[in-house]
Amino acid sequence: MGIVKINDQLHEDIRKASSVMVRSINAQAEYWIKVGMLAEANPGMAFSDIMREQMKQADVEVRKVVGE
Repeated sequence: MGIVKINDQLHEDIRKASSVMVRSINAQAEYWIKVGMLAEANPGMAFSDIMREQMKQADVEVRKVVGE
């Protein structure tokens, strides 16, 4: 574990987003970092495609979760 210094406005944005997404501030920051890294590594993929692939890799069947 380490400490990452970010500016106050970004911290505030993470805090606000974390309350909406029901995540801790650290979990929200980790989520954004992971998604950003995946987006940079896969520039031709849309966000929804990246999430679909991550769910597939985690063996989550979204249709079952949402009742389709």
